[in-house]
Amino acid sequence: MSDDLERNFIRVVRLAEAAGLPEVTIGTSYGTPALLVKDKSFVRMKDGETLVVMCALEEKEMLLELDPGLYFQTDHYKGWPAMLVRLSEIDDQSLTGRLVAAWREKAPRRLAASFLEPGQAPPPTL
Repeated sequence: MSDDLERNFIRVVRLAEAAGLPEVTIGTSYGTPALLVKDKSFVRMKDGETLVVMCALEEKEMLLELDPGLYFQTDHYKGWPAMLVRLSEIDDQSLTGRLVAAWREKAPRRLAASFLEPGQAPPPTL
């Protein structure tokens, strides 16, 4: 593993752990380090500087337009519910938000529904 890839993946793992994402495991996807929930990859390193993040297509299109210096895609990812993130350009808070959103995208519904982000109140009961 290259130094940049290892350093950046350690950052991704640290932020996912700090976010308290349940049932996350470290594995590989397409031969690169990845974070998985219930054996489904939700983020993976593309290379030492780029993270592949799963996301809804509508969200992807919005983010690609909103900040093309940060979020981008190659022809391989066109029409696919994933985008590329320049890790050198994204701050920890924004990256944590992307990790949580990607985790929610791939986690089983019941698990995703049970996850509360820090400061989030549980849903009201009737």
